Amino acid sequence: MILLDLPLGTRVVVRYRVEGGFTDALGELRDRDSSSCTVETKRGLVVVPLEAVVAAKPVPPAPARRRPKSSGPPPGDS
Repeated sequence: MILLDLPLGTRVVVRYRVEGGFTDALGELRDRDSSSCTVETKRGLVVVPLEAVVAAKPVPPAPARRRPKSSGPPPGDS
């Protein structure tokens, strides 16, 4: 399984079985052992049992955040 070969800190997406279907955990691989892996997502740490994993792969870094649009006219347009 690829999760066992990736260095901790790698950004990953892990698809795993949950009751009623599947879900994904996207974030940094923080920990793993013989029975589970831990992914740090935007919402916090997600511990995924390895037996529930159906797919996993490394992914590129998240894109840079965009600056919020300003609500007023650009400076100098008075």
